[in-house]
Amino acid sequence: MEKGNQYTSCCIGQHRCNCFNILTKEEHDQLFSNSVLVKFDKQDIIYRQGGIVSSVMMVESGLVKVFIENENNVLVLKIITPGNLVGLTSLSEKNNTYQYSARAYVDTVIRQIDINDFRQLVKRNSTFAKEIIDILNSNSIQIYNRFFCLAHKQSFGRLADILLCLSERVFLEDEFELPLSRKELAELTGLTSETVIRILKQFAEEGIIQLNKKKILIKDFQVLREISEKG
Repeated sequence: MEKGNQYTSCCIGQHRCNCFNILTKEEHDQLFSNSVLVKFDKQDIIYRQGGIVSSVMMVESGLVKVFIENENNVLVLKIITPGNLVGLTSLSEKNNTYQYSARAYVDTVIRQIDINDFRQLVKRNSTFAKEIIDILNSNSIQIYNRFFCLAHKQSFGRLADILLCLSERVFLEDEFELPLSRKELAELTGLTSETVIRILKQFAEEGIIQLNKKKILIKDFQVLREISEKG
């Protein structure tokens, strides 16, 4: 379903992180023996920007949003899907605080891996370190694309971009049940809730999507991609 990197504004990709597959059994057991599983309810904060780093986290189930906020605004940088890592930007010992905040979009299970164990493994295993660098690079490209989308696309293009990303990279289905509120969808697109509702209704009236309460069916991917590309 994936059609290229122009639709990556909400997520780095549809695949689970495979960096742990290259570890020896001893390395894997050592890294994961001290890890813990923590359940977060929907809307729970997983960590806050500026907090002291204690772990690298892997999403076992659920969905996580990574964001920056101040008193009045929220900028959502990405959605993290199951099997992918959260908190890698704080891997360097020179950055001992989380650079962004993370919140559970839905009920979510996180595996917390001790940051010091993770750092030591990166130092000892060059192949593993290369995999982590590749993941960080993919994250950087995704965020660059997201900023491009927010800076240069108009409202219709932004929402089309997010709908494509949710379908092709997050839920991997033409039809999916959206666990996000209209307000959260507005945060993803940098639009107001009213604008998101109006555009969704127009997309539905034009036969591009079909809305059924929380369910969204993408009926015309070609038109949606054209809207995204034109911005």
